[in-house]
Amino acid sequence: MGRAMADLYDDKGNPLSSRKAPRDSLLLMTTLHSSDGRDHGPARVRNLSATGLMMECRSKLPIGAPVSLNLRGIGQVTGTVRRCDGARIGVAFDEKINPQLARKTVGVAEKPITKQYLRSPYRN
Repeated sequence: MGRAMADLYDDKGNPLSSRKAPRDSLLLMTTLHSSDGRDHGPARVRNLSATGLMMECRSKLPIGAPVSLNLRGIGQVTGTVRRCDGARIGVAFDEKINPQLARKTVGVAEKPITKQYLRSPYRN
């Protein structure tokens, strides 16, 4: 039924459920790197917020490990591992991001641009 009390806190006694920002579920591929540049392979971002993310990765990293990753539409972000539960890793970002930028389609203009001479003279 319920979770064990030990599952509700990280190794420093901080509650795991204390979120600083609402999370947005999505599926986004990236590559996880240690702060020393070591490649930890592909990772699947499962949810994203302005202050962190939860991803799945084959590597197990210790809590407190500094990491970096490149997020589509956002770019390079750095953070610290706050939770590692099997293949799931929780990361708190060093700086806030705009998570909606990861949802935007890459390479498509927001409004198509039509040259004046191609527009129909009968339309406004």
